[in-house]
Amino acid sequence: MRSEPVTSTRVLTLVVASALFMESLVSTVIATSLAPMSADLGVDAVALKLAFTAYYVALAIFIPISGWCADRFGAKTVFTAAIAVFTLSSVGCALAWDLQSLIAGRFVQGVGGALMLPVGRLILLRVIPKREMVSAMAWLSIPALMAPILGPPVGGFITTYYHWRGIFWLNVPVGLVGLSLAWALVPQVREALRRPLDSLGFALSGLGLSLALFGFTLAGSLAAGGLLAWAMMASGALLLALYIRHARRAAHPLLDLRLLQISSFRITLLGGALFRLSVGALPFLLPLMLQLGFGLSAFASGLLTFAGAAGAMTMKLTASPILRRFGFRRVLQVNAVLSSAMMAACALFTAETPHLLIIAVLLVGGFFRSLQFTSLNTLGYADIEQPQMSQATAFVAVVQQLSLAAGVAVAAMLLEASRSADARSLLVAADFSRAFLAISLVSLASLWLYRQLAADAGAEVSGHRLIDDRSGDGG
Repeated sequence: MRSEPVTSTRVLTLVVASALFMESLVSTVIATSLAPMSADLGVDAVALKLAFTAYYVALAIFIPISGWCADRFGAKTVFTAAIAVFTLSSVGCALAWDLQSLIAGRFVQGVGGALMLPVGRLILLRVIPKREMVSAMAWLSIPALMAPILGPPVGGFITTYYHWRGIFWLNVPVGLVGLSLAWALVPQVREALRRPLDSLGFALSGLGLSLALFGFTLAGSLAAGGLLAWAMMASGALLLALYIRHARRAAHPLLDLRLLQISSFRITLLGGALFRLSVGALPFLLPLMLQLGFGLSAFASGLLTFAGAAGAMTMKLTASPILRRFGFRRVLQVNAVLSSAMMAACALFTAETPHLLIIAVLLVGGFFRSLQFTSLNTLGYADIEQPQMSQATAFVAVVQQLSLAAGVAVAAMLLEASRSADARSLLVAADFSRAFLAISLVSLASLWLYRQLAADAGAEVSGHRLIDDRSGDGG
């Protein structure tokens, strides 16, 4: 009687995960190809942070309405339409002729991703029982983790021996397969009680987040920063303050700030933001360090950077027993230290470091980072009731993507500051070492938040409390 539901759960999870695979594939191959792209488009490599930021700005604008769209039009309808938009925008990026057109293509990709990723997760959260949630979240990550494994070497090979535009064409067949599977297998789920759209909240949060994020990104560039960046950040902050005031009074706010009263949700959201900020810097810093700092080709750097994703893949088989044995609180605390240490270890890489040692560090670091992601993603929803799921998934997705965007912006700022301090125009290996040390400290700061978790936090989904009870009874 159990085999059929488990099989159905895994099939549905893997279908939704195909969308994550497509999104992850583009992100990883772009990171590997930054240096050749900058040379071909005639821009500084650090300036390509805007291509990252455009994607995250679109996410910031449209993720908050993803839950409402799923409830209004049906999760299956929104999910399949989002895959189609994402696939078509990949064609647009492949045809880009300058930085501005690439930014436009990435923005449209962000629109598709904003509806695709949180709605896909919402489908699973509404269909899968809580006791199967840890396993489902681990299965959800498998195809998405295969993309970072395949992306760097495949993208690097295409970029080195063909052209960087080929990395976007690679996404088209994946999108078509995902679209077909989603249309055939994903259920049309929606919340029975539909919330009205918070139009004012959508305008305030969308404009506020986009202005703040673009301004923060521009502030890291000596050429484009200055008064404009500060004006954008100030305007964004004002709009976000107005949204907070609005959300406290609205009956159905777009992003429900009352969710922050739930301890496990608040701590994982804020602690996860610090952790993801540092992780968001990795795909920007690492390929550039290997190519600009150490002189490797895109293909050679891709053969090294895939190791982090391979380590993350191996963790998925052990996440459930680790959390069952030690519980969320202990895992998050210890793993925060280990993950931060592995990020700091990247600062010790030099052009003479054996490649096998680099692979080993990235492999172990990927394992610990993936365990942290699985723990945060699962615990964050452990105490959320079903009627709040669409609000919670939108809230989490906004903070996650903004954190990753901030990571790219912070990494770019650190590189700019380092080379400016030495009065250089070119990036060297030392710039990346300093940046890796800084982001590892940001990651470590999340430890303070995890210490505030209850000892039995998330016991219902991890099973940790049940084991403790049995051991106390002598069983």
